[in-house]
Amino acid sequence: MSFRSSEAAIDEIVASCNGDLRGALKALLLVNEHLEAEIAQLYAAAAQYGLSERNRNALH
Repeated sequence: MSFRSSEAAIDEIVASCNGDLRGALKALLLVNEHLEAEIAQLYAAAAQYGLSERNRNALH
């Protein structure tokens, strides 16, 4: 992601929280927790299909 697009994304996130930086951070933390849970589910599914831990970087 370029600096310019990062700045625009940050501005958009803060604006969506009515300028509340604490609210924007809380929203980002919640999204991050959700994504981490999805990754854990993907690893669990991969383990069911016999993908080993040494190949773990293939999913992340």
